[in-house]
Amino acid sequence: MMSYGQQQYRKTQVATVDRGRLIVLLYEGAISFLTKARAAQSDGDVPKACNLINRAQDIIDELNASLNLEEGGDIATNLRRLYLFMGDQLVQAKVEGRGEPVDGVIKMLTTLNDAWREAVAKPEAQEVLSRRGAANSTQTRDTVSV
Repeated sequence: MMSYGQQQYRKTQVATVDRGRLIVLLYEGAISFLTKARAAQSDGDVPKACNLINRAQDIIDELNASLNLEEGGDIATNLRRLYLFMGDQLVQAKVEGRGEPVDGVIKMLTTLNDAWREAVAKPEAQEVLSRRGAANSTQTRDTVSV
C-alpha cells in the first residue's frame, strides 16, 4: 500500500502530465492491476482478483469514454471495439474464474501501450496531442493509483 506522500506525488504526476503520457499511464495502471489480479487468481483470492479486475475495467472504460469518434475516424472506432472486447473478456474472467482472458487483455494493453509510447516520443505527435489535450482533457480518478 502506498503512503500518503506517495499517493499525493502520483496524483500530482497525473495532473501535470501531457495527454499522450496520461494515456500511457492509464495503460500502465490497467496492466499493473491485471497483473496483480492474475497473481490473486493463482493464489485463489477471488475477491481480491475481482477488485483488481474492476479497477482495470474502470481504466479501460475511461479510455473508451475519452475517444473522439468524429476526429479519430477508423482508429477511434477500432479502439472502441477493442476496449469493449477487453471489457467482455474481463467479465468472463471474473464469472468463470479463468486467467486466460486476463492474460489476453494484458497482451492487448501492452501492445497498445508500446505503440503509444513510441507515438508520444515523436515531436509531431506532441504537437497534435497538446492541441487536442486543451480541447479534450481526459478525466482521471483514483483508478490510476497503482
